[in-house]
Formats: sequence, C-alpha cells, structure tokens
Amino acid sequence: MFLCIEGGDGTGKSTQVVALKNWLTEQKIEVVTCRDPGTTPLGESVRDILLHRNDLSISPESEMLLFMAARAQMMNDIIRPALEAGKWVLVDRFLLSTVVYQGYAANRPVKPIWTIGKIATRNTLPDLTFVLDLPHQIAFERIHRTPDRMETKGLEYRARVCEGFRRAVQETQAYTSGTYFLIDAQGHQDEVFKKIVTLLEQSPDFQCR
Repeated sequence: MFLCIEGGDGTGKSTQVVALKNWLTEQKIEVVTCRDPGTTPLGESVRDILLHRNDLSISPESEMLLFMAARAQMMNDIIRPALEAGKWVLVDRFLLSTVVYQGYAANRPVKPIWTIGKIATRNTLPDLTFVLDLPHQIAFERIHRTPDRMETKGLEYRARVCEGFRRAVQETQAYTSGTYFLIDAQGHQDEVFKKIVTLLEQSPDFQCR
C-alpha cells in the first residue's frame, strides 16, 4: 500500500510521518519511508538546489521539472521496488505538492503537471493521501528554523498554497484514482494522528491486508 502525507509548510507533515511509521511497524507492517524531494543521492542534490539555493532564479516550470526528476529517481530506486516486494511505502509529500506549489500557487495550469507527474512516476501514485489543512498564518508561526527558499516567497504565495491544497483535494478525481482526505490540523498532533489512523483503518485496502 502506498501512503502519502501532504500539506503546506508548518502543518506537521513530518511529525505525522514519523508517528504513522511507528504505528504501522507496531501493526507488523513493513514500511519504507521517503521524503520528496530527497531520499536518493540525486533527489537530495535536487532538494538542495530547490530549497537552499537562494542565489538562483528558478521559474515555476523549472521548479516543476526538477521536482519531477527527483521523484522519478525515487520511484525507480525506492518506491516501486518496495511495493513490488510487498512492502508499504509512506512518503512525506509527493506529486500533489508540485501540483499545488508550481500549479495553483504559481497561477499555472495543473493538468500538464498531472500529466508529466504520471510519466515521472510511471503512473504509480499513492493509494491514500492525507492532506493536513492549517491556516497559513498559523502554519508559518510553527516553523522554528530558518525558512527555506520555498517558505520565503511571501504571505500571498503561502495563502495561495493553503487554498491550493483545498482546491486540489476537491479536484483530484479528475486526474487520479487515488483517495485524498483533507484533515483539520489545528488540534494537538495526537488528535491529528488519530484522524489519520481512523481513516486508514476504514480503508478497504487496510481491512483486507
């Protein structure tokens, strides 16, 4: 089974990935975790360019293609081999983030991004995606580190990202057969985690494992 946790910066994605990985392990499920972009040597190099090279001018189209290149490598080296071996895969971000950040938030068409994304992933997309929803002002206040390149694009951009995820969840069925859940992330992290686990346990794929 292929799982993904999505959302804007500061929504608590990485915290929930760790919690869900630990919970799945307790359920005797072998799970492989990845961060997107990253995980592979190529992916980590691309991640450094995209998030930390403030000296570079990178257009939304270039950002999109760089994310796709990193994702294609991770799919080839990590995700597909794990799924084919019967393991579960849990990713911190995936294609939906590119659709939102380089599509909705950048005022670019999203259909071509979905099309290119399916090529990059060989049409292997998450079965379940949990999108953490949090007002962008609150989310930004939760970032207790030096903001990266994507996080310093300004208040208006962060607002478009937040709204982009909400739109994306409503519109994904036009582009993919995966299931996407919008989860209110304003509560304590334990409350958010319970919502994720409840939705996962209700999934037919989980019940039939």
